[in-house]
Amino acid sequence: MKIYVTRMIPEPAIAMLKAQGYEVAVSGKDGVLSKEELIAELKKAPYDAVLSLLTDKIDADVFDAVPSAKIFANFAVGYNNIDTEAATARGVTITNTPEVLTNTVAEHAFALMMGIAHRVVEGDAYTRAGKFKSWEPMLLLGTDLSGKTLGILGAGRIGSRVAHHGARGFGMKVVYHDVKENPTLGAEYGARYAATPEEVLKEADFVSIHVPLLPATTHLINAERLKTMKKTAYLVNTSRGPVIDEAALVAALREGWIAGAALDVFEHEPDLAPGLKELPNVILTPHIASATLETRMEMANLAAKNIIEFLEGREAPNKIAI
Repeated sequence: MKIYVTRMIPEPAIAMLKAQGYEVAVSGKDGVLSKEELIAELKKAPYDAVLSLLTDKIDADVFDAVPSAKIFANFAVGYNNIDTEAATARGVTITNTPEVLTNTVAEHAFALMMGIAHRVVEGDAYTRAGKFKSWEPMLLLGTDLSGKTLGILGAGRIGSRVAHHGARGFGMKVVYHDVKENPTLGAEYGARYAATPEEVLKEADFVSIHVPLLPATTHLINAERLKTMKKTAYLVNTSRGPVIDEAALVAALREGWIAGAALDVFEHEPDLAPGLKELPNVILTPHIASATLETRMEMANLAAKNIIEFLEGREAPNKIAI
């Protein structure tokens, strides 16, 4: 059996595949393979499986370049980088790596929330620039999280964990919207279900986004909805970049529709909307919400296990229902 891995991942996962007797080829490029490069690599051998990353655009052309591979194991929870209809048409199984990154992403969402509310990044830059001369009563005043209203858009695993941290850790009131009500959030954290995103946006002091990228969620946050938020509110996104209309967000931050934002993902990644990086009231991190050693190890191992189970004739544990 031959496996192709589109980029170097934690070594234990590679070792796990090799221990099964599989031949494993790992991309030697220091960076993302273009579609043309990926196709060229996949044509080099009759690979039986591909371990892909969310930065790989997997479509019909890619599947056709390696017809022997009947499983693509995505090193991510989301799989919007994969044409699932093309996979179904070719009998290709797609898997992902859910659950193992829930806590880590929720922690990063709160790191961003606290960072923007307490102006941590601004304070760091101020100090490094040699501007700090003495304690001042009005210097870089931020805002508390405790007792505020936390709005959550998307109440799946990660959104629910964010609700836990907000309610249990900071005594925040939680209001959330999803396609359906999550009774556990009400029972565990006193969270209130909102029938529309607008209801959450109007009420919340902090809004954290945890929806998958779908046609229905693309530009979920647009100019009209940004204008419904409080001028003192903060927006946090650790889901997918295109969920926010980035140009509208730049206008909102520049013109004071909202107080600030913190983003780990971007609409046209890795490019930023013009003017975004110049704004002082936004924190930008490079898609690292799941980037802890423990979590990336677990993600890699789970992707490898999905391949092993499939190639050994068993059901892949994290097969996507498509």
